[in-house]
Amino acid sequence: MSLDAARAVADAVLYEGYLLYPYRASAAKNRTRWQFGVLGPPAAAGGEPPDMAMQCLVRQHGAGTVSIRLRFLQLQTREVRAKHPDGTEEPVAELTVAGTSVLSWDEAVEREIELPELPVGDDVTTEVAVPGGHDTESLTEADGTIVGRIVRRRWPITARVSLTAVPDGDLHRLTVAVANTHPGPVGRAEAVRHSLLGAHLLLEAGDAAFVSVIEPPPEAAAAAARCRQQRCWPVLAGSDRLLLGSPIILYDHPRIAEQSNGHLFDSTEIDELLTLRVMTLTDAEKAEARATDPRAAAIIDRCDAATAADLDRLHGTRRDPDSSSVLIAGVRVGKDSLVRIRPNRRADAQDLFFAGRVARVTAVEEDLDGATHVAVVLLDDPAAELHDWYGRYLYFAPDELVPHPPAPPTTQNRTEDRHQPGREHPS
Repeated sequence: MSLDAARAVADAVLYEGYLLYPYRASAAKNRTRWQFGVLGPPAAAGGEPPDMAMQCLVRQHGAGTVSIRLRFLQLQTREVRAKHPDGTEEPVAELTVAGTSVLSWDEAVEREIELPELPVGDDVTTEVAVPGGHDTESLTEADGTIVGRIVRRRWPITARVSLTAVPDGDLHRLTVAVANTHPGPVGRAEAVRHSLLGAHLLLEAGDAAFVSVIEPPPEAAAAAARCRQQRCWPVLAGSDRLLLGSPIILYDHPRIAEQSNGHLFDSTEIDELLTLRVMTLTDAEKAEARATDPRAAAIIDRCDAATAADLDRLHGTRRDPDSSSVLIAGVRVGKDSLVRIRPNRRADAQDLFFAGRVARVTAVEEDLDGATHVAVVLLDDPAAELHDWYGRYLYFAPDELVPHPPAPPTTQNRTEDRHQPGREHPS
């Protein structure tokens, strides 16, 4: 995975929870924001903790270097000011300009701080300062009359990034810590203005390789067990040269689904579901969402423009299961094979209800880690056909299944066959 591809995954982390469906300022869930990776001022009243830290493992191949990128959002208030005939201005919650509503709102600006490349084994502390500032934008009617303006304002942010290294066998255990260093006490409302929002790290190794602390190789298992994480979790980002320090717990090598058409700010959701929900919003609700945030407007426009082919693509990729099979107890099991379920992994309490029941295999699939899973529907489930139509299956590992010979057709099955010619009933 390239750095750009890793950054795309990091962007999903950066904007996780930025603005949630239905993407309107009036929605209760969008009145309390910035849920993940917030590093607040240390002396803030009732604010978020000021720091985070992660420990990861790296193996030198030669000289060995590590470069660190600190990424976060800086809050930016968007204040709408209406202009009166006498030339004075007044802050307002909403203003209609050229038939379009504009709302006062809190936006955010992306920040990425790249620190100097450092030798593996060095202990270094770096101070980070992001200045405040403000911008203005005139609001003009169709005839050119200025009826107000937008004032966007940002507040300064200061932080400290420290890197320390401790030898651990033939590895180095790196600790990367980030702390908000904003001086002086601030109130709850002001604290978020000086906070690092969605803070996370991207590390790149040169002439060295990161070692997974989630699934370490046997020789690194003890070193991985000694790693400690504080509000930040290290995961390999597509290769052993890239590592993402995330405020959200992820697996190694996370990636953006190729079917995804863009941000929805909820990466734990299903794009298809959220897209369909957006399409059901009323015109008034969509107008409010567009007025809430430019990023929300982009979501509404993208969903409105979605074609049938786009939605088909979001529905997922169906892989032909006919060529997929797995050997169980010397028997080749694939689509339409019959199996008896013998749950043994305690993955789900409901597995107890499936023990001993016969099921029909619908597919044999492999996950990203190379593990095999067998998708089945229960023969005696009245909703089996519906589950099959929806693609909603039960999944078991091959060692939880026993090949089962097909039973002779019953009178009931033969009757059903007459009503549904061409439909196979494997029971």
